[in-house]
Amino acid sequence: MLMYWVALLAISILIYLLLDGFDLGVGILFLLPNSEPRRRAMLGAIAPFWDGNETWLVVTGVILWGAFPIVYSTVLSAFYFPVVFMLLGLILRGVAFEFRNKTVQFRWVWNVSFAGGSLVATFMQGVMVGALAKGLPVMDGAYTGGMFGWLSRFSVLCGAGLCLGYSLLGACWLVRKCSGAVRQKAHRQIPLLAIGVLLFLILVFSHALLQNMPILNRWMERPYLFVFPATGAAAACVLAVSILRHNDHWPFHMVSLIFVSAFGTLALSFWPYMIPFSITIDQAAAPHSTLAFMFWGEGLFIFPLMLIYTVTGFRIFKGKLRPTSGHY
Repeated sequence: MLMYWVALLAISILIYLLLDGFDLGVGILFLLPNSEPRRRAMLGAIAPFWDGNETWLVVTGVILWGAFPIVYSTVLSAFYFPVVFMLLGLILRGVAFEFRNKTVQFRWVWNVSFAGGSLVATFMQGVMVGALAKGLPVMDGAYTGGMFGWLSRFSVLCGAGLCLGYSLLGACWLVRKCSGAVRQKAHRQIPLLAIGVLLFLILVFSHALLQNMPILNRWMERPYLFVFPATGAAAACVLAVSILRHNDHWPFHMVSLIFVSAFGTLALSFWPYMIPFSITIDQAAAPHSTLAFMFWGEGLFIFPLMLIYTVTGFRIFKGKLRPTSGHY
């Protein structure tokens, strides 16, 4: 039962990273100079998906709260400010998404709000990932690092890196869903963003291996971990070829595979810790009775329904965007 919830948590986080990642990335790309028709097309490309994508963040929080309460309390204690600003950014971009079509004179305010909310939410997510990877000060299962114990150069670097990663994912999504000027501009952005993400990944993983000797030893003991970086490298090669051939379909899938590879590398590098080198999976787990009780609701009904809803939505709105949406 415990591993069932570990698997569901990992799947939920990964789905959120990929799905909300591309629409947050589109929001970040809003910061670049664009005409109003292009911005409408960009919004139209994510309009059917963005609110459903954010639901996976709620699913992740519910699983942490019920199945791993120690991790939930520790993470919220450590990341009080990042979580608050992330939620404010998500709320702001949601309001801006709807309100920008209600005005002409002040549309620029909502454009900035949409882009700024996307950037803040993404940056804070990256900061939290970086702080977790670096290690939080935890004693007897409680966070002891103070209000800004999460803040470091490494966590800020991870925040900037995730902004690049989401922007790349967003550009690939625009290439897949849009045509004309929007597709062409996104196509030109992909190589620069891909190079930035590649340099970031090399820098981060080199830092992790050099500064955290337990991780280095773990990689030497578990050579199968190299499958994930190898998969990411292969995906990067296919991405490069698809861009050179002006393919609209494969870039998004290859960048998604790079995200999966990075996530798998990070997760298995710290296994079996949920908070690296402080709290293990067994220490974090709720009692078996709680896990079993959750299974009959969240595990057996809610999670499968979420998957069905997501798959159905993407199937219904597959293909290129047509200029009939209210946001186009």
